[in-house]
Amino acid sequence: MINVGVLGATGAVGQRFVELLADHPWFNLTTLAASERSAGKPYGDVVNWRLETPFPEKIAKIKVKNITPSAMKDVDLVFSALPAEIALDVENKFADAGIAVCSNASSHRMEPTVPLVVPEVNPEHLGLIDVQRDAGRDGFIVTNPNCSTIMMVTALAPLRKFKFTDIRVATMQAISGAGFAGVAAMAIYDNVIPYIGKEEEKMESETLKIMGTLKGKKIANAPFRVSASCHRVPVIDGHTMAVWVDIKESVETVEKAYLDYKPPIKGLPTQPKESVHLFTDEPDRPQPRLDRMRGRGMTVSVGRIRPGLRFVAMGHNTIRGAAGASVLNAELIVKKKYL
Repeated sequence: MINVGVLGATGAVGQRFVELLADHPWFNLTTLAASERSAGKPYGDVVNWRLETPFPEKIAKIKVKNITPSAMKDVDLVFSALPAEIALDVENKFADAGIAVCSNASSHRMEPTVPLVVPEVNPEHLGLIDVQRDAGRDGFIVTNPNCSTIMMVTALAPLRKFKFTDIRVATMQAISGAGFAGVAAMAIYDNVIPYIGKEEEKMESETLKIMGTLKGKKIANAPFRVSASCHRVPVIDGHTMAVWVDIKESVETVEKAYLDYKPPIKGLPTQPKESVHLFTDEPDRPQPRLDRMRGRGMTVSVGRIRPGLRFVAMGHNTIRGAAGASVLNAELIVKKKYL
C-alpha cells in the first residue's frame, strides 16, 4: 500500500477524494490537511459532509494537519484539492520536498514540464515527469484538466482517427462545479448564467495540450481550433455539453468508432468498464440525473450523434471531472512505476 494524503480535505472536491480513497486497494489514506482553523482537530469534527454517500467513519478520527510538507513527510503522494491561488506555491513546495502531487487545481496545468493527463487520452504525457526530475526536482506534479475539458476530450478520444480542424462546444455546467458556496441560490434558481470565469479559456487551451503530441521534452499542441461557450445551469452534479466537430464521416461510421473504442490503458482500479458510453437509440440521452453515476461516476456518456458532426456529451463533474480524475492519474503513475 502507498501512503497518501489530501490537501484541502474539507472542501467539495476534497470530500470526493476522501470518499474515493477511504477503501482504495492501492492507496492508504493516512493524512488529511486543511486550513489552520481545522488543523489539530479530528476530521469528523471539522468536516461538513455534503456528499450523498455515507461518511466513512474509519476516517473520522484522523487529525487534520497543516498544509506543509513537513506535516506530511510520511506520505509518498498527495492529492490537491486546493484553490488555484494557494496551490501555485504549495504544490511546488511539496514536489520540491520529494512528494508526488496529483493536482485538481489549474495552477500548473499549462506549464510546459507538467503533464496534463487523461489516462484514456494521453497517458504517454507522463513522460514529462522525467523532465521535472532532470531539472533537479525530487518529487513531481501531475495535473488533471478542468471539469468541462475532461468530458470533451474523453468524448473526442474515439474520434481521433478522423480528420478535423475545428471544435465548437456549448456547455451546461452543474452548480457543484463552483463549490459548496460558489453560486448563490437566488442567482441560479429559475435561471441560466451564461458566463463562468476563465472556463472558456481553459477549455480552449487545455484541450490542445491534452490532445497534443509529446516530442522529446515538450508537448506540441494539437493542430485544431477550439471555441467554447460555457453556462451555469440549475443542475447539482453533471456537466452536459453540445459539441460540433467538422468531421465528414457518416453517423454510422462515427458510432462504430465509439462502439469499437478501447482505451490505451486498462487495469486501473478507478477506471470504469466503459470510459465512454454511447447512446444510439435514445435521442433524449444522456441526462445528468439519469446518467452521471454510470461507471461509479467515471464514465462519460455520449448521445445524439448527428451529421455535421454534432453530439451531446455528459459526465459527473466532481468525480470524473475532478477527484476521480486525479485518483486515476495516480493509479497510472503507479502502473508506470514513477513512484
